[in-house]
Amino acid sequence: MSAAADSAEAWSGKDRGDENFPVGSALIAARLRPHVHAFYAFARNADDIADSATLDPAAKLARLDVMEAVLTGARAAGSASAARLRDSLAATGTTDRHARDLLIAFRQDATQRRYADWAALYDYCRHSAMPVGRHVLDLHGESRDTWAASDALCTALQVENHLQDCAADLATLDRLYLPAELMAAHGAEVADLRAPSASPALRAVLDALLDRCDALNRSAGALPRRTRDRRLRLETAVIVGLSRRLAARLRRGDPLAGRVALGKSDALGSILAALRFLP
Repeated sequence: MSAAADSAEAWSGKDRGDENFPVGSALIAARLRPHVHAFYAFARNADDIADSATLDPAAKLARLDVMEAVLTGARAAGSASAARLRDSLAATGTTDRHARDLLIAFRQDATQRRYADWAALYDYCRHSAMPVGRHVLDLHGESRDTWAASDALCTALQVENHLQDCAADLATLDRLYLPAELMAAHGAEVADLRAPSASPALRAVLDALLDRCDALNRSAGALPRRTRDRRLRLETAVIVGLSRRLAARLRRGDPLAGRVALGKSDALGSILAALRFLP
């Protein structure tokens, strides 16, 4: 705990450019961009703690506790990103609930390595993914009528990321987000993820989860139409397009054979498709 008292953070070196989707891009109003970035930095540092391959679970939980204490004002220092977000929340009048919800997921990551079924994975996404969209919507003063579509989008992106990193998560953290019930239903084994390419059984599991993502992405299509802020409407439309394209790439590609990722053509295509939401 003494190390965490000095600095709870354990930054991995990743930044906004490493994500599948734009984080506080130039599409967001300049006055709000620093606040989106503050939330992202907090989330990134907490995630890096939870994903550390060198910290034990107790140390991870202690560091996450420091971040929450700084965020809520119970501590003055110990986490620069939490202090920055605390100031951002005070300046914008935005709740700290979404950031604290994220910490629930990161504490879960520190201690839980398997998920029994889709319901358990979805509940994890309720804390790991949905708060991100909700925070951005709250910053823009959007109605809570946007939350359901945003939740669907954020969950789809989270599950797609799990599929991208399924082999790496198992190899580095012995963590597997693919639901055990779904693995058993298709005859897949954990050992299948250590192979150089996906077995037919594992491919069936990936496709079943992509079916879920496709359904979520269809629900997410309502988000741009329900978003009042013109710039945010365009940003959400781009992200919906990117999520759909990533799901399609994962359908065609094999995340065990190599990282399946979006390319520049995906970004351009998503931007062009989003222009219809400009009016």
